[in-house]
Amino acid sequence: MAVFEEEDNGGRRPRPFRPFRSHEEYLYAMKEDLAEWLQNLYDLSVTADDFMDKLETGVVLCRHANRVIASAKRRGRTLGDECRSEVVFRPEVQPGTFHARDNVHNFIAFCRKGLRIKECLLFETDDLVMRKNEKNVVLCLLEVARRGTKFGMPAPLLVQMEREIDAEIAAHRDDSIEENRTPPSSLSLRGDSDEGHEADDDSESEPLATPRQPQAPQQQIVTNDLRSLHERVSRLFFLLSLALTSHVFLPQRSPDNSTLSKPL
Repeated sequence: MAVFEEEDNGGRRPRPFRPFRSHEEYLYAMKEDLAEWLQNLYDLSVTADDFMDKLETGVVLCRHANRVIASAKRRGRTLGDECRSEVVFRPEVQPGTFHARDNVHNFIAFCRKGLRIKECLLFETDDLVMRKNEKNVVLCLLEVARRGTKFGMPAPLLVQMEREIDAEIAAHRDDSIEENRTPPSSLSLRGDSDEGHEADDDSESEPLATPRQPQAPQQQIVTNDLRSLHERVSRLFFLLSLALTSHVFLPQRSPDNSTLSKPL
């Protein structure tokens, strides 16, 4: 994740940013950044490829823990009760031995009790010694570096970029709050008040409208007294049945509208 890389003549030139296509590439970039950070702090010959090999004895980790404690004391800051003294470790140990695992355990205890790092960001001894979870080791070291910046210690480039982004976000948030708190100008207040007075004058000049009295409902006008279709059809069938049974004459109309009697 570092932005600079070494040149052949010993100088440093900018390293171009590159997208990460997988989780492994991103993890490798974080190890590159941490390796460069440890090189500058302790003059170590460490790269991303042998990053875990250099840390598995726990010596570098405990040295860094004691440096954080010393920086906190110089600034008058106190860590946890368990970290008032330096972290005890054995400098001359072989990888994979009991003493190497004990050094790693002491560093984890410093992170948990001294820096009060959350459990989700810590790692187990086997994560480093047995390479069971390199991601947790890297994330824990990044969190240790973030805590160290509070005591004036240098941070990896990734942590520096995080702090710059947080500062920009905080500045933008403060600007937004100031804009919301800015009162309107006196001219706009005067204009609003004038408009309010004009509206009051208009309302006073207009006469008050008298309320309307409720009117009684009008009676519905019936234009004809024809019976319903059902009643008319029923009466027609009744007359037909009566004529068929009693042989009566039904009245019919001729073309000249004269009434005729015709037997059924």
